[in-house]
Amino acid sequence: MSDRRLQVFHTVAGVLSFTRAAELLHMTQPAVTHQIRQLEEELDTRLFDRTNNRIGLTEAGAHVLGYAERIMTLYGEMETSMKAMIGDRTGLVTLGASTTIGEYLLPGLLGEFRARFPEVQIRLRVANTDTVVAMVADNAIDLGVVEGTVENRQLSVEASLSDELVAIMPPSHPLCGRTAIDAAALTEQDYIQREPGSGTRRVIACWLSESGSDETGLASPIELGSTEAIKGAVRAGMGISIVSRATIVNELALGTLAARPLSPRLPRPFYFVRQRQKFRTHLMDELFQFARQYLEPVARPPAP
Repeated sequence: MSDRRLQVFHTVAGVLSFTRAAELLHMTQPAVTHQIRQLEEELDTRLFDRTNNRIGLTEAGAHVLGYAERIMTLYGEMETSMKAMIGDRTGLVTLGASTTIGEYLLPGLLGEFRARFPEVQIRLRVANTDTVVAMVADNAIDLGVVEGTVENRQLSVEASLSDELVAIMPPSHPLCGRTAIDAAALTEQDYIQREPGSGTRRVIACWLSESGSDETGLASPIELGSTEAIKGAVRAGMGISIVSRATIVNELALGTLAARPLSPRLPRPFYFVRQRQKFRTHLMDELFQFARQYLEPVARPPAP
């Protein structure tokens, strides 16, 4: 049986779309359909139900998918083993990161990784947590690093690092007189928040809920799609906000912003997100291990 047919089947079964599978495989849709038809003829059974422009796995298709995932895992192990044996460190890896991580933590990591492996091509896509997780699920990227919780059980998710979220304000703001900022204090101020889908916003919403409040209690005149925009708005006196401590190192040093811990403190983990069943080259695993080791000392759990 052709492993290409099995790969095409596995991709179509993953996204349940011939059109999307064709895009991911860099094939035409008729070519994808032809590969599936040949596989169905070889197995003498239908693998997909096609009704009302939608497709779903048949019982036989679900059965074949289980074998396909195991076979592709073995292919991946063989490929990784062979590349490790010959010491291959070339190729392309695609990395996705949520905004805070992509803008403030990963540039240095990618620079050091490229210096160690100059023949490697790296593509980084920065988006909010929901978008990065969707790209991993669609096989559009090899590895995602996000700051929000991941609810997709089909993906491999590993909590690795810890950051701390803090309240920021202009240095002349009355809240600077406090040693910590609680949820009640936030509701008394104009609050600038991230857009829906942001991992930071989701973590803050959980913190508010655990503190007996929610987002509806915040006076939020504006939503902004990046941490840099939020910092600029806070400096301009438009309100206060909550951001990662890692994003305000320069502002604190220059005295353009002030920060106070939240009460209770709000640490939040970063997550590595990968496909459970995917061909993983030695290079991809090398980048994954490098990222874990590099980011660990950058963002440690805050002191109590």
